[in-house]
Amino acid sequence: MATMIPAVSWLRACWTLLVCCLLTPGVQGQEFLLRVEPQNPVLPAGGSLLVNCSTDCPSAKQVTLETSLSKELVDNGTGWAAFWISKVTGDNRILCSGYCNGSQIIGSTGITVYRLPERVELAPLPPWQPVGQNLTLHCQVEGGSPRTSLTVVLLRWEEELSRQPAVEELAEVTATVLAGRGDHGAHFSCRTELDLRPQGLRLLVNTSAPRRLRTFALPVTPPRLVAPRFLEVETSWPVDCTLDGLFPASEAQVHLALGDQVLNATVTNHGDMITATATATARADQEGARQMICNVTLGGERLEARENLTVFSFLGPILNLSEPSAPEGSTVIVSCMAGARVQVTLDGVPAAAPGQPAQLQLNTTENDDGRSFFCSATLEVDGEFLHRNSSVQLRVLYGPQIDRAKCPQHLKWKDKTKQVLQCQARGNPLPQLQCLKEGSSQEVPVGIPFLVNVTHNGTYQCQAVSSRGKYTLVLVINIEAGNSHFVSVLLAVFTTLGVVTVVVALTYDFWARKRRGLYHVRQESPSLPLTSMPTEAMNEEPSRVE
Repeated sequence: MATMIPAVSWLRACWTLLVCCLLTPGVQGQEFLLRVEPQNPVLPAGGSLLVNCSTDCPSAKQVTLETSLSKELVDNGTGWAAFWISKVTGDNRILCSGYCNGSQIIGSTGITVYRLPERVELAPLPPWQPVGQNLTLHCQVEGGSPRTSLTVVLLRWEEELSRQPAVEELAEVTATVLAGRGDHGAHFSCRTELDLRPQGLRLLVNTSAPRRLRTFALPVTPPRLVAPRFLEVETSWPVDCTLDGLFPASEAQVHLALGDQVLNATVTNHGDMITATATATARADQEGARQMICNVTLGGERLEARENLTVFSFLGPILNLSEPSAPEGSTVIVSCMAGARVQVTLDGVPAAAPGQPAQLQLNTTENDDGRSFFCSATLEVDGEFLHRNSSVQLRVLYGPQIDRAKCPQHLKWKDKTKQVLQCQARGNPLPQLQCLKEGSSQEVPVGIPFLVNVTHNGTYQCQAVSSRGKYTLVLVINIEAGNSHFVSVLLAVFTTLGVVTVVVALTYDFWARKRRGLYHVRQESPSLPLTSMPTEAMNEEPSRVE
């Protein structure tokens, strides 16, 4: 069974044995030693060990093990004894003792207990570390022995940043690194190394949980915000916000808002640039001066841009006719109005004041059909003048009528010729024009070329008909027969030809006689006609009249 000796008694026994050993001479001049095996053992905390105490003295007696540890005799014999030591929790020293020839002999060895650190922890890293600034790593190590063999290593991935011994029981080891873009997403950790290789054991390693570092960089310039200066109620307009020179752009957050209204933004990034686009729609309750806001947040820091924006309401112009379709001769009132603060002008005549309507009154005539009225509205918004226009067209109901000046009431046409009856009807609504022969259903086309014949001779009633009534105009068409005309022309031609032939013959005869100068006077004739001489007498000498 194990024997437990109080610590004070154990120290006294050790001192007594040591004094006896030094003062007692060796047996017959020979000195015997008491060996303890193994020498200087190294155990894990809570481990067990088999210790052998032995001597070469042939008369050795009472070999025993002196220790405060839990022990158990395993076996013994002349000059030796074996003990099982268990639950070794700390460094200790054991002592073997015995007697040789009446003198006490002793032997001792030290037991070294090793244990891994109870806690190896890398202190939390900042959520975001600015690029270009120093970062200090803190590794805390609690426990672990032997301390002289314990080393703390700080790591980035597997790269050693610092190696230092762990001196205190609660040691804190630090290292400083310059954070860069390449450190974004890097894992940092700390590792303890208990080197027991000099004692014949191995290197024992204990590593903390890794911590991931996030680095960031922001430009010094604010975001570039593109937004409208004015936005009308219930209208939409695109908004863009861009920021260049931030890292990592993919992890930046963009917030777009119109006043307190958060916009649904679509965010894209390319390299170190981030762009957010959204559509801003103004509400009626936002009318007035507002701000468009763009916030870019990264690494717990924020860059902001603001642009002034005015939300306005621009009602009108509203242009109305008291009667959009008015009968000819009726009174029509034209009015134009708009919202508050809006100045309206109707056909060049402004209203009395902003927000007041403009009006004009007219008695409609045929000439007013299709007349357009124009109204312009002007609103001043933050020093800028906004304009809008509106127009309306008046429809005057008149007619039907047939223009007598453009529709001859007496026509004389030749048979078998192509003619066009030029008549026009006007009115609103547009009337239908039809010319029918009296006493029959024969119709003469209006405005279309047609072949005239003798059946078209007669009196016609031309009627213009619309939903407002009808208008009738009487016209007469006379058709001249084609044969009598031909005979008259032929007789005239022959008469002309006969007269021309006689004139030509007489003229020729006269000139022929005159050229010869010969005339014959008949005595028996009471008259003295001039006649031409016969041909045979032309060579005779002329006679003299007596």
